[in-house]
Amino acid sequence: MRIEKKFKEISIKDRSALITYVTAGDPSLDVTPDIVFKLEESGADIVELGVPFSDPMADGPAIQLASERALESGTTLHGVLDTVRKVRMHSEIPILLFGYYNPFYAYGLRKLAEDAREVGADGILVVDLPPEEAEEVKVHTDNEGLDLVFLLAPTSTTERIKLVSDHASGFVYLVSVTGVTGERPNFDYSLDSIIKEIRTYIKLPVGIGFGVSSPLQAKKIAGMADAVIVGSSIVRLIEKHRNNKRKLFGELSEFVRGLSQACIKQELKHKDMKIM
Repeated sequence: MRIEKKFKEISIKDRSALITYVTAGDPSLDVTPDIVFKLEESGADIVELGVPFSDPMADGPAIQLASERALESGTTLHGVLDTVRKVRMHSEIPILLFGYYNPFYAYGLRKLAEDAREVGADGILVVDLPPEEAEEVKVHTDNEGLDLVFLLAPTSTTERIKLVSDHASGFVYLVSVTGVTGERPNFDYSLDSIIKEIRTYIKLPVGIGFGVSSPLQAKKIAGMADAVIVGSSIVRLIEKHRNNKRKLFGELSEFVRGLSQACIKQELKHKDMKIM
C-alpha cells in the first residue's frame, strides 16, 4: 500500500509527512492533475483529492466555494476517478479520495471501491461516516486493498477511539479543533492528551489538520504528529489564481515548499503549546 510505504519512508527521515488537500475539478478537471504534480514536486507526500459535494457540512467557506465551482464546471465522481487514473500514469504519490457519504453511496459502495482501486487510488475518507456505521464501506475497501481513514477530534471519547481502531487503516486524521475546515491564526487547544490516548489504542500514524495555514504552525504540529494536513490555504491559492496558471503554480510551489521544510521534526516541548 502506498500510504503505509510512504509513512515508513518518512519515519526514517526524522520528519512528518505533508498531506495536502485539493478539490478535484477546481478550477477544472483538466488542471487538477497538473496541480497534483506541482504539489508532489514541491514536497507533498500524500494528496487528499476532494470529491465535490453540494452540502460539505464539515468544510469552511474556502472548500465550500471550491466544491461549488467544481460542480458548476461539471465535475462528477466518474470524472474524479478518471483524474486519479491520469495522475497515476505519471506519479506514484499516494492519493486519498476525500468526500461525503451521499455521492459515494449513490455511485455504489462496491463499485466505488473496485473502480478506485482500478484507477490507482489508495484509500477513502468519508467525512460523515461514523465508525459505528462503517462496516458496509469497510467490507469493500478491505476487499480491494484500500485504506479507510477516519476522523477523530479533541473531544473524542475512549470508546470512539477504540471503534476507530477496529476500522481504520492508513492513518488517523485528528481534527485540531472542533468546527469546520479553514485557516486559523492560532490554536489554543492542547492536543497532547488526545494524541497520547489515540496512540494507546491505535498504532497507525496520526495526522493533524483543520486550520493549518503557515509553515510555523506546520513546524509545531510536526513536533507532535506523524503528518501535517493542509487544505484551505491551498484551495484559497487556487481560487485566487485560477485564471493564471503560471502565477498559481509559482505561489503554490513556494507555499508547499515552505510547509515541507517545516515538517522536519524539531525537539519541541509542546505541552500546552499555543500554535501561533
